[in-house]
Amino acid sequence: MTLAEEKQIKNLFKQAMLELMTERRDEFYELFSEALEDILLVNAIREGENSPTVSKAEVMRALEGSA
Repeated sequence: MTLAEEKQIKNLFKQAMLELMTERRDEFYELFSEALEDILLVNAIREGENSPTVSKAEVMRALEGSA
């Protein structure tokens, strides 16, 4: 692929994204929100993997205290 072709593809992608954001705002928002939720979930899972484990009783006590 030549540099000119790469630039053309990049410009087409930019145009498509701009069209999506302006003409289909709701769909773009939904897509972006889902992607962000996925990223946050992955980060939470990774953080949980590196934290100490607790017993079910400790979790239940914490939940009862927050109610």
